Parts: sequence; C-alpha cells; structure tokens
Amino acid sequence: MAVKTNGGVIQMVALSGFVKSNPPERGPAVNALRREFGLAGAAAPATPACSVEGASPAAADRAAGGGAGAGLETLTPDRRAEFERSLADIDRRWPAVERATVRDFVDEIDYAVKLIGLDHVGISSDFDGGGGIDGWNNAGETFNVTLELVRRGYTEEQIGKMWSGNLLRVWGEVERVAKDIQAARR
Repeated sequence: MAVKTNGGVIQMVALSGFVKSNPPERGPAVNALRREFGLAGAAAPATPACSVEGASPAAADRAAGGGAGAGLETLTPDRRAEFERSLADIDRRWPAVERATVRDFVDEIDYAVKLIGLDHVGISSDFDGGGGIDGWNNAGETFNVTLELVRRGYTEEQIGKMWSGNLLRVWGEVERVAKDIQAARR
C-alpha cells in the first residue's frame, strides 16, 4: 500500500516463478533427494525452466538438462531407477506447477490494480533475466498481453498507463526531485 500512498508504481514482471510457485515443500524435498543421491551440486529450480510438449514439469526440467535430474548420468542404472521412483513420489505428493501463461500474468495485474489502483501498476518482461511466460517469451509476443487486457475490459488509455505511462510519470517526478535537490545544494 505504500506504493500507492507515495504515488509510486510497481512493475509486474512476467517471470513464471513470480506468477506461479510450487508447493513450499517441493524444493526442500527435491534438494534432500539430490543430496541423498550425491547430486547436490545443482539445486532444483523453484519452477520448471522450460515447457516440453506433453511432458510433466519434472520431465521438462530433466529434458532441459537441469533441475531435479541434473547429474543422473553419474548414477548406476539401479541407483538412477531408485532416484526416479523417489522423484515420482515427490511429484505425486507436491506436484510442480505448470509454467505461467499470459492469462495467469494478467490475473496478477488484475489483482494489483484492485489492490493499489491502476495508476500504480506497470508491466515488465524481464526477458534478459530469464523472464517469460507461455504466450509472452519474447518481444514478438508482447501483443498477447495487450490482447488479454483488452479482453478483460481495460481501455486503451488504461493499457497505455500500464505499459509505460505510470513508469514515465514516476520517472519524471524523480527527475524533478533530483533537480530540486541539486538546485538546493548550489
């Protein structure tokens, strides 16, 4: 609420792990399993790193060469089968979430708008930091977010505020305050 009170803006980041998260028990369980099998060098990610067509989140992690299955090539076939059975048990007990979608992301935007108001919400991709969600993995898919906002009844003016207007307003205020501080020092 301080963002609203202070006139700020919060950038909603399209990073799947920020939008959806695994059950809190999953990560520690996978990490403990990895330690048990001597695979503790690479911790399990919070959410699936990739989306492999038709694959479970755990299988997608393994197919990406990371996550829960990293280092399995060092295990004997019997130990690997034992590891896979234990990992399947974790998958049953605490299933990994599927990668977030544009619809999930806009649900988060809707929540923030209801909580602090449209004038304090912005949209951010974070593609250079590992960001992306199903339907918005690169700049070429940006329209998908706008389309979902339109489907939910946001106006062109409201969408413009979220895409840039709110951030530019705050940035302008920061520049004004910086100039005032510099002038006061002279």
